[in-house]
Amino acid sequence: LSRRYGLWFRLRKLILWLLGVYIAIPFLVKLCPAIQAKLVFLNFVRVPYFIDLKRPQDQGLNHTCNYYLQPEEDVTIGVWHTVPAALWKNARGKDQPWFEEALGSSHPVILYLHGNAGTRGGDHRVELYKVLSSLGYHVVTFDYRGWGDSIGSPSERGMTYDALHVFDWIKARSGDNPVYIWGHSLGTGVATNLVRRLCERETPPDALILESPFTNIREEARSHPFSIYRYFPGFDWFFLDPITTSGIKFANDENVKYISCSLLILHAEDDPVVPFHLGKKLYNIAATSRSFRDYKVQFVPFHTDLGYRHKYIYRSPELPRILR
Repeated sequence: LSRRYGLWFRLRKLILWLLGVYIAIPFLVKLCPAIQAKLVFLNFVRVPYFIDLKRPQDQGLNHTCNYYLQPEEDVTIGVWHTVPAALWKNARGKDQPWFEEALGSSHPVILYLHGNAGTRGGDHRVELYKVLSSLGYHVVTFDYRGWGDSIGSPSERGMTYDALHVFDWIKARSGDNPVYIWGHSLGTGVATNLVRRLCERETPPDALILESPFTNIREEARSHPFSIYRYFPGFDWFFLDPITTSGIKFANDENVKYISCSLLILHAEDDPVVPFHLGKKLYNIAATSRSFRDYKVQFVPFHTDLGYRHKYIYRSPELPRILR
């Protein structure tokens, strides 16, 4: 009996401690909105670990060059440029000026904006670069300020400005070649911010591709599978309002109303991170927007049985046809 009582006492103590932590976390997030911002960006999670971003060839990208650009004072971002498969042999051993000049070759360019966590060297991202390169695209990607080896503090405004700087850098070198914007996950928020701004200044890209997009960051946070507090009383006040307070909106649903270029949305039905219904909802908003009346808007779903989930759409054998 003494042993049972001691075990029950320790178990009850542990349960009360866990309950106390569970209740304390919402108040901690409310008092320190920066915590919620870090959970949105996850820029401190650098996977895979122990890779040298200065050496993309270590990730099997022998036809890729690493650059560093400076969007603003005290901000430096790391960039990878992968050339099309037709230029692979010529690219080996070449330096940055050769790669920059190659952007003017007769091949389209994709500016890829990755999601939260990890770096431009993430495994699924590298595999997508290889697929797009094999299809004849230049692929230019980068780590936002605060990610990877890029210097600066993350913010929605800063991420969007970094993307704008890289887009202008590409356009200054690509001549009349088409330039497409591809955003994935959180990167779709950066992508629509960017393209809305480009359309407002009347320099839209040739198309916008959104992979696994959401409507806005509040709806995504509310729907995220890790939102264990979604049924907690005052969830919006405790968790969603601090995101807004931190200046984070990523309002794809508002941005698409001001975008005037072709739009392609890709979403897997079994996506566990950004629910499929948010991508479908965004498509419905875009399809009825007057800004797209002269442009093609397409939604391509991928069935659950394919197992593409949140980041493996690049495996689809249909992708070349879809992009064409």
